[in-house]
Amino acid sequence: MLELREALEASWDTATAYAGAFEAGNPALGQCYPTSWLVQQFYPEAEIVEGKVWTGKSIETHFWNVLLVDGKAIHIDFTWQQFPTGSVVRSFRIRDRETLNDGPATKERCRLLRERVVRHLTQRERATHYAADHSTKPPS
Repeated sequence: MLELREALEASWDTATAYAGAFEAGNPALGQCYPTSWLVQQFYPEAEIVEGKVWTGKSIETHFWNVLLVDGKAIHIDFTWQQFPTGSVVRSFRIRDRETLNDGPATKERCRLLRERVVRHLTQRERATHYAADHSTKPPS
């Protein structure tokens, strides 16, 4: 999951952000839904969670994932850092994966993020294999 997180972070920009959101030093801003959607694509047992976050100034809609492990809910949020310190989740619900009702712009952001992440992971795998195939043994 660490490799997926790194690939996601390397793939975010205004084209994958909600409404083209941008804030210097805050690359996760607006990336929560396509990120949670893509985590679910890579880990089908993960559910998408929709919640309300109090930032200290306003209530914001936010998305992340949850996995059930041994009957316990493990929350996975690769975009929480978009919120200021002290922000808190006020409420949340698990979205029904069969009725996400994503609009065309959201589907395009998800498609673009998936394409970039897959490309990043493929390039990383190739680099790893290349390094392993071209490593030299120390002289005996």
